[in-house]
Amino acid sequence: MTSHGKYLTPDQAGHSQLPDARSVIEGTSWTALEHAYGPAQDTPLRLVQLLDEDPDVQAGALGLLDMSVLHQESLYSATPPAALYIAAVLNDPRTLTPHEDYSTWDDRPRPLRAALLDWLGQVAESAAYRETTGEDDGNAPGVTAAVRAARGEILDAVAPHLLAPDHTVRAAALNSTSTLLQAPELASRMAGITQTLRSLLIQSTDRRERAATILTIGAWGQDTTDWLTDPDPAIRACAALSPACEINPRATQTILDTLLDPVAIDSWFLEPTPTDPWAGDPLPHLGGRLRHALLAAAIDRTDDFEELLPTALASVPLSSNLTIDKDWGPLLTAAFPSGHDQGVKLTTAQRRYLQALTDHDACWRYTHLITPWLDNVNLPADRARIKAILAR
Repeated sequence: MTSHGKYLTPDQAGHSQLPDARSVIEGTSWTALEHAYGPAQDTPLRLVQLLDEDPDVQAGALGLLDMSVLHQESLYSATPPAALYIAAVLNDPRTLTPHEDYSTWDDRPRPLRAALLDWLGQVAESAAYRETTGEDDGNAPGVTAAVRAARGEILDAVAPHLLAPDHTVRAAALNSTSTLLQAPELASRMAGITQTLRSLLIQSTDRRERAATILTIGAWGQDTTDWLTDPDPAIRACAALSPACEINPRATQTILDTLLDPVAIDSWFLEPTPTDPWAGDPLPHLGGRLRHALLAAAIDRTDDFEELLPTALASVPLSSNLTIDKDWGPLLTAAFPSGHDQGVKLTTAQRRYLQALTDHDACWRYTHLITPWLDNVNLPADRARIKAILAR
């Protein structure tokens, strides 16, 4: 990656500049503002302590700021200037101090800069809450609007760190940038920032970072077809998931081919599982495991269950009663789109898939978890009765 302090994005030119950090401190009437615990006169001290030489002081200051100006993801009148100050000091070399306790949710040793980027992302996420619905967000009048008005300036400060030398800083910048770009007024910035991320994809050799970047670009509606021919099968699969590839036959075939080896997919990234939800970090924009996202896309993009059958059969060994919502339940729905009709002969594809399921013990534990899915396709939640159907 590029050296410290010299990484810039093409998106930076022509956008407003952040106020100077010192002017934020001195030009804000903090006693007139509030946070979760009352008047915010202590907030400037906490902000200044973020640049202390002692990493323990820095960590303590960020923890107190998190509890006060972003308490339980709520916004307060002290939040907008605090966020602008933090955005303004992101480039300060003192934010490169590593520590393992910058946040209660992440104990990895990483620079303060990464934790500050994460914090700004959480502010942006809180500001986006109920924005498109127009519902009351629960914050004091005017507070959310003030944070939303500052998102463009904050994005100017965050986006350059997409090319930071430290991978934890890049990851935090990607998450925060993605959250900030939910703002309707910033949607036009996606194309420019995508060009920056294309540079990152050329430089990076880290599979998870490249996958997260591809998934983010795809979630923004940007074109990912260039990576359908990437040498890494994980990157090809993530590129194929892009909504822009929904009607691309090559992308659909990439997904179907990838799903023939579900064990390999699970080996690419350490991800949470139903039995171990803390096993790893989920990839962004998927709402679950990569394999399940690929399977959902395959079902969505395929009209004929016979075409899905190899994928369905390959998924059976990894299926269980705990995974029915993500794999064999949706596959059964695809196999029986109008439900099972006892008077109609099973197709070969339906028969082969049902047979594989009945041969797999893990699917039939604690049937209360699977009954709704089987009821939905007019099949009994009883293995012996399904075997009787197959015998007919």
